[in-house]
Amino acid sequence: MPFVTTKNMTLQEINKAYNRIVGSLDCKELKNAFDSLQALIAGSREYSFQDKLNELQDTYKYMLRYRIDGIQDPMQEQIYNNLQASAYELADSVKQKALAKESPLSYYSRRRSLNTQPALTYKQLHNQLSLEHETGKQKESDAFNILIFNKIWVSSFLTKEEVEDIRSMLLDNELPFTTGCQIVSALMLGLQEAFDKEKIFLLFDAANHPDEEIKARALISILITLYTYRKRTALYPQITNRLAALAEIPGFTQTIRTIILRFILARETEKITRKIQDEIIPEMIKISPKLSSKFNLKDLTPEDITSAEMNPEWENFFSNNHFGKKMEEFGELQQEGADIMHSTFIHLKNFQFFRELSNWLLPFTIDHSSFDAQFTSDNQAEKQILDSMTFAAFMCNSDKYSLCFSMMQLPKEARKMMMNQFDSQTTEMILQNKEEWLNKHGKQDTIIRQYIQDLYRFFKLYPGHLDFTDIFTMPLDFHNLPILHPYISDKESLTSIAEYYLHKNYFSDALTIFNLLAETDQESDILFQKIGYCKQMEGDLKGALEAYLHADLLNSESKWVIRRIAGCYRSLKQPEEALRYYHRYEALNPDNLSVQISIGHCHLELKDYNEALKCFFKVDYLDNKSHKAWRPIAWCSFLTGKYDQARNYYKKILDSQPSTQDLLNAGHTEWALQNIKGALNFYRQAVQKEDGNFPKFQEQFNQDIADLLIAGIDQTEVALMLDQLRYRMDGEI
Repeated sequence: MPFVTTKNMTLQEINKAYNRIVGSLDCKELKNAFDSLQALIAGSREYSFQDKLNELQDTYKYMLRYRIDGIQDPMQEQIYNNLQASAYELADSVKQKALAKESPLSYYSRRRSLNTQPALTYKQLHNQLSLEHETGKQKESDAFNILIFNKIWVSSFLTKEEVEDIRSMLLDNELPFTTGCQIVSALMLGLQEAFDKEKIFLLFDAANHPDEEIKARALISILITLYTYRKRTALYPQITNRLAALAEIPGFTQTIRTIILRFILARETEKITRKIQDEIIPEMIKISPKLSSKFNLKDLTPEDITSAEMNPEWENFFSNNHFGKKMEEFGELQQEGADIMHSTFIHLKNFQFFRELSNWLLPFTIDHSSFDAQFTSDNQAEKQILDSMTFAAFMCNSDKYSLCFSMMQLPKEARKMMMNQFDSQTTEMILQNKEEWLNKHGKQDTIIRQYIQDLYRFFKLYPGHLDFTDIFTMPLDFHNLPILHPYISDKESLTSIAEYYLHKNYFSDALTIFNLLAETDQESDILFQKIGYCKQMEGDLKGALEAYLHADLLNSESKWVIRRIAGCYRSLKQPEEALRYYHRYEALNPDNLSVQISIGHCHLELKDYNEALKCFFKVDYLDNKSHKAWRPIAWCSFLTGKYDQARNYYKKILDSQPSTQDLLNAGHTEWALQNIKGALNFYRQAVQKEDGNFPKFQEQFNQDIADLLIAGIDQTEVALMLDQLRYRMDGEI
């Protein structure tokens, strides 16, 4: 029965009802979706949609009756898909109408604001913008660009006439390319609020645009939209057809690949920001006084400064310094195209310019009207210098605007002094760096990276960003979209994406693709090595072992795989199997001391203490500097009753930096030698090592009771020792 209510729904209830409808449609539960739609129409009192809902329900009932009667309808699948698509669209329409009057979200408040202004058609806006652009009125042109952006962004479902007018504006080569870019961004943001097939078709038009900036932004927007509506897109054959037509363009697959990799890299932004703020900047602050004393900068003569030869000591200072390694890593991230500037400009988004939403996604141009007052005929040189500075390819558009506005905040004289530092040689160097960057990454890759970084700043930093669904909180695993499979399911594409996930330590994502590749390639030992590694890093040791064993069958000479197999067996508490593989590794690399220690530990776990001791003594003999074998030698000596030998090794261990366990074991050794006072002393130090936490100490102590009993300690002595220790800790005995 239809659900009827006399009470108006709250905004929260409207959104919940809408999400229920979409959830049902995603699961192809049309009856539940129709019932929830009925409730939404009644609860929001938007009864103008009732006839459309009745029509959909009647069509669905007729289709089901035909099925019951056994009538074969060749149009059934198409009717069913159309029903689902229409139900989604109806839900969108009801929600938008229900939220239009009161929703505080930016989308609806901007729409209400536009409705209070004189209504201009897209054609009128196009004509007016063309006129302002032709007459060189930059301020008016910028204002019309903003109006066009907002009108498209908050538009409801576009009519055919509106589509034609927007397409005409998009393809008008007489307009500045920034207009096309803003149309694309507005379409993408509008689609994030509600699906409109006409808007995504306009994005396909833009993806065929001759301008590279417009084309790249359109492709990114198409991928975002396909991901957002991944449950719906199959219902629209036109989308599949348009995508297939787009794929005919040379380089399409490579571009899609680049976009996917750039979105993966965008996941790293917060991590990089934290690294810069928490590690690199503090290191710079720490190193500053060291540099002064190390280099004795005050004593440098002009001759020293102009000398072309760098002091080798300086180079050593940086190369051996932790900071030097951080800066090297920082440089590698920059070369890779990572978003290293986010932390620099995160606090420089408070200018008036950024209060306008569309400006967050605006391509950078020094001719923007916001700069007009700053660039008079007297300071064109300043404009040229700023213009060249913003050629920096590693900066996104949003940050370039931040840079210019920050410099414009400086007093005129201070700015002039700063500008004087930039001569023609500096400008030339910036341009050269840009050319080198473009040669390495390509223009299209640079545009893609910059736009994704612009989007990142918008979804994270725009004052009203909470009104938008942050796409960067989603997995954005575009390679899993069925609609994209024909274009990026080839081995080269999947391998490059999987390798990038692996490189960035996203093991689960990498594993999904490696498993997919393994379905058609069972003969690549490298592939199964990577599957094993991803599983191991995800904590699936049994799965990792299975993959490693398969890789070992394909290539029995891989030392890396043999050692991984041994490690998995050992972690799975199968020391006998682990030992077999460690011995295989030992045969290939007999001088590896780390493996000798592992072999010793396997014997230890098998309670073959004498064999374990042989391994540990061998390590200690061959490596008398690291002393890695001292602890296992000491413990094995204790377990084999060689208490004097154990005491000697624990004495050496305690002379360096002993752990709680070292002190505990030293205590056990003294107890086995009947030195009760010595044992108590070490136990007391162990408790102190745990900040006086006796229960924590006792938890470790209890794990060794079985070994103490084997060493001849009577069970009754254990309780007495612990009580003696408690009194000793209280200072009473």
